Amino acid sequence: MQLVACLAYMNIFPLIVLGALAACSPKTQKSTTTEQDNTINITEPTTMTEGIIGITNFHYFTINSLDEEQTINMADFKGKKILIVNVASKCGYTSQYAALQKLHEQYGDQVQIIGFPCNQFMGQEPGTKEEIATFCSKNYGVTFPLTTKIDVKGKDQHPIYKWLTTKTENNVDDFKVSWNFNKFLVDENGKLLAHFGSGVDPMDEEIIAAIK
Repeated sequence: MQLVACLAYMNIFPLIVLGALAACSPKTQKSTTTEQDNTINITEPTTMTEGIIGITNFHYFTINSLDEEQTINMADFKGKKILIVNVASKCGYTSQYAALQKLHEQYGDQVQIIGFPCNQFMGQEPGTKEEIATFCSKNYGVTFPLTTKIDVKGKDQHPIYKWLTTKTENNVDDFKVSWNFNKFLVDENGKLLAHFGSGVDPMDEEIIAAIK
């Protein structure tokens, strides 16, 4: 009789343990998110780009202008290409500002140039927003938009540059911003089209051909 009782207890014991574990475990809430909930309406962009995963269209993004008094809305440039350039005032490539302005004047109906000041490469953009604006206007007559100063790499990388440099976000390739005046070209529909290194002049035939 004792053997029978022991065997019965051994068969029941695992069920008791499993029941206790189930009772103590936190309940998983059923997700109510639908596929429609995850759809992003790119016709109504928002500045809340931090931490968002799965943005496939560049037109979704917005960023403050250099003077921080306006918002640069990428959706406003639908229908023409966008050339994104991380710029600096004390770099060996700073003279490219002149070519960028020339590109803006000659092909502004086909491409929107946007400069993104960045101080991550040997501290070559140390100025305040007022100093940057004055430098660009006085020395190169820049009239294309400049954004607030940002990080284009590292732990504080701006979401726009995370999208530009990460294949899982831009659906094209992984890219490294190696220095000032790297260039990214986005097409008329907000898709990444090409990346050009610092040494490629903005008026280079390769860029002109990609714009046309």
